[in-house]
Order: sequence, then C-alpha cells, then structure tokens
Amino acid sequence: MQEKGKNGSEKMGVMPVGRLLASMALPAMCSMLVQAMYNIVDSIFVARIGEDALTAVSLAFPLQMLILAFALGASVGTNSLIARRLGEGRQKEASIAANNGFFLALIDTVLFLVLGLLFARPFIALFSEDAALIEMGAQYLGIVMTFSFGMHFASMGEKVLQATGNMIIPMLAQLIGAITNIILDPIMIFGLFGCPAMGVAGAAIATVIGQIASMIFVILILLFKDHDVSINFKGFKPDANAIREILRVGIPTMIMNAISSVTNTAMNMVLMAFSSTAVAVMGIYFKVQSFVFMPVFGLTQGAMPILGYNFGANNRKRFLQTFRLSLGVAFVIMMAGTALFQVAPGWLLSLFNAGEDMLRIGQLALRIISLAFVGAAFGIIISTMYQSIGHGFKSMLMSLLRQLIVLLPAAWLLGRLGGLDAVWWAFPIAEYITLVVFAPIAVVTVRREFEKKDPAQSSPHGE
Repeated sequence: MQEKGKNGSEKMGVMPVGRLLASMALPAMCSMLVQAMYNIVDSIFVARIGEDALTAVSLAFPLQMLILAFALGASVGTNSLIARRLGEGRQKEASIAANNGFFLALIDTVLFLVLGLLFARPFIALFSEDAALIEMGAQYLGIVMTFSFGMHFASMGEKVLQATGNMIIPMLAQLIGAITNIILDPIMIFGLFGCPAMGVAGAAIATVIGQIASMIFVILILLFKDHDVSINFKGFKPDANAIREILRVGIPTMIMNAISSVTNTAMNMVLMAFSSTAVAVMGIYFKVQSFVFMPVFGLTQGAMPILGYNFGANNRKRFLQTFRLSLGVAFVIMMAGTALFQVAPGWLLSLFNAGEDMLRIGQLALRIISLAFVGAAFGIIISTMYQSIGHGFKSMLMSLLRQLIVLLPAAWLLGRLGGLDAVWWAFPIAEYITLVVFAPIAVVTVRREFEKKDPAQSSPHGE
C-alpha cells in the first residue's frame, strides 16, 4: 500500500500541470535572478579594490566552481531520488534518501576543509609569482574552501525541500544568503561602520557568512516544520543503496559542473592568443548571459521534482505535459534573450565601461553567441529530464559532447581558419550538434523507461 505525502508532495500528481509548474518554478526563477544580480554586484565591489584583487579572485574561481560542483552533485542526486520515491508512494525511503544526502554533504565539507588548508596557496602560486597577488588569492580561496559547509548544507536542504514541492523556503533561503552577502561585502571589504577593512579576505568572509545564513534558515525549517520527509540522525547508519542511487545522478552532475570550469579556462587560453580584450569580452558575456540562463535554471528547479514524482508514479501523461510546458517556457525566455543580445549588445557592454576595441569585438561576439540560446533551451530541459528519471550519465554525456568534444576543438579550429570573429561561432555549432544527437535519444529513453514500468504504455501518447 502506498503512503501519501502528508504535506504537499501529492500536489505534484494532481494539481493542473500549468498551475503546478508556475507555483514551483516562479519562486526559484526569482531567486536565481537575485543570484545573477549578486554575481555582478560582488564583482563590482572586488574590482574597486584594484585589478590585482579581481585577478586574485578570478584565479580562485575554478576551485570555487569545484565546490559548487560537489554541492550540486550531492543535492541534485538527492532531489531526484526523493521525488521518485515520493511519486512511488515510498515515503519512508524518501526520508532515508534525505538523511543520506546530508551525510554526503558532511563528507564534502570535510573534503574541502582539508583541501582548503593544504592547497589554497599552492594552487594560486601555480599562476603567478607576484607575492601580493598570491597572498590575496590564497586568503580568498582558503576562506571559501575551509568554510564551505554553509554551501553544502544549504544546497542539500534546499533540494530536499524542492523535491517535496516546497519552492518558497528554498527561494527565501537563497534570498537571505544573497542579500546578506551584498550587504556585508562593502562593509567588510572597505571597513564601514567600525568594521576593519579586510579587502579580498572581507569579500570571502561575506560570501561564507551569506552561505551560512542560508544554511541556518533552511535547516531550522527542516527540523521544526512538518514535511513529507523527516530528518533524524539518531542512530543514523549510511544506507549503501540510497547513496548509490544518489550518486548515480550526483556524480554526472558533479562532472558536468567541473567540465564548465575546465571549458572556461581553455576558452580563455584560445582567446588570449588574440587579445586580452577578447578574454574580457568572454567574461562580460558570462555575466550578462546569466540574466537569460538563470530564469531557465530556476524553471528546471521547479520542473525536476514534478518530472521525478510523476515518473515514480508512472503517470506518463503528466510527465510529458510537464516536459513540453517546461520546454515551451524555456524557449520563450531564450528567444527574448536572443532578441536582447541581437538588438542591444552595445548597451550590454556599456554596463562594464567598454572601450572602443571591446565594443568592436564584443558586439559581434554577443550577437553570434546568442544564436545558441534557443538550442540551449532544448538542451537544458532535456538534461533536466534525464536527471529526473535517474539517467544523470546521459546529462553528463551531453555536457562532454557540447563543451569538450565540440566547443573547444571548434573554437581552436575556427580561430586558426577565420581569426577571432570566427571563434564565437563555436558556441551555436556545439549547441545544435548536441541537440541533434541527444533529442532522439531522449525520446527513446522516455519511451523505454515507461514501458519498463508498464509495457501497455507503448504508445508515445499513452497515459
């Protein structure tokens, strides 16, 4: 006999799909937009210290991305498993998944504590012999790695709640973290209101305090409010089966995010062969494109538990309705983003005080790269669908194909053949090749997975 979700997860199986997706995705989309705003504001504050400070923080970025990769891997894997177990009516096993997810967050915390203490300074020293720059970079990286527990536990708590259909608390947690960080940044960096001026170290401390604030809020909610999963570590023993299922989605997610860091570094190397301005244009692109991509990522945070729940409940009709609606919304967002980048690339670049050379390079770059946005909409939703049904490996393969197998070689080859202006075409080429390869695989995968649950559902339109 199936157990029913007592606090709201059952809505993912009965509420009209349009209203359900809106109620779950809109809070996440709003919080992701705030995160995008924070990323730009944080960079502006650090840049005011000086160019070396911005360089030091930039050198720390790959390992920051690695922290995020581990946090997202464990939490997205846990989210997927909880949603599927709730859809199957196995509420006790959903709670086991949640508890083991927090155990994995603890392991990640200890791992980065050790890495931060041992390797922060040697890592920064790989890139520079400037003692002042190494000192700033080591301070920043050491703090964000050693005290990364806020990120790991906040991410896990947010994804656990999202898996049960609760999107408001995760939104509030992210808002608390971002706003806390934005407020503390100028105070700690420049020494306002009696606080000593700590420079780059102050930026790192503000970051981890914001993460810890998010963590405290979401953990208190989990412990003292009723939910469809229960968090209880009394007599806890790791569950090998739950951990294996979490990592089946989580490890590919970790690798996907780590690939992005490698790709950004390699692209900078390709562009540096032309000019440092080209590298700056790429940096600006990643800042401004977040206002287009972040709402889509928020959409996927709402869609994933709905997809996972209805896959677990063997409700093919609602699963496909959610997938198609998510795809439609992502398409509209990306079309709007494409229009903005086509019509106003100069205005976007002017936000960063772009000079004549940067405007010349950047306007063409933004127009060409934005042609990939519509393909990215399909790719992001297909990847989310894979994760929701436990096929995280296919999501990882999509990232490998798009970024390492196609994008980087295409950028290098186009640069050799056509110069800098040709490099930017690697982005749309990589996006659409990946879509052509994986869209048919997605159709076959969904059909086969539902046929395993119920062979009678052989029609692609079956309920």
